[in-house]
Amino acid sequence: MAKAKKKSPALIAQNKKARFEFQIEEDFEAGLALEGWEVKSLREGKVQLTESYAVIKDGEAYLFGAHIIPLVSASTHINPDPTRTRKLLLHRNELDKMIGAVERKGYTLVPLNLHWKNGRVKLQLGLGKGKKKHDKRATEKDRDWQRQKERLLKH
Repeated sequence: MAKAKKKSPALIAQNKKARFEFQIEEDFEAGLALEGWEVKSLREGKVQLTESYAVIKDGEAYLFGAHIIPLVSASTHINPDPTRTRKLLLHRNELDKMIGAVERKGYTLVPLNLHWKNGRVKLQLGLGKGKKKHDKRATEKDRDWQRQKERLLKH
């Protein structure tokens, strides 16, 4: 019997601004406490992470500002709230590490992407610091140079 190949996580949504705005130093993978209609919307890819952020409150992590668009075919007996606060499911040692970095060292928790892993929705969180304007310019300059190098190598 052949071994089953391990599939890469299927990307649902990505926060492309996050790596431009923040210097990400460490990644964490968190589960999300979701309602049924939210999972259905995520299967359709109707989610936006660009203005979302994570906060640690009372020893728990929460996701704010993630916009999950309810499907038209959603049930009539529920009242979907697209931007409700969602609890992040993390191990205690991961939470303790985050609390230390956020409270003592001034780091920020930035949602990087949403993806499927073993049939469950996972959120990749980045622990990072905000970039200054000159850092952003340097990032842009590097990106442009990489693009120019690719063009030159093609010809």
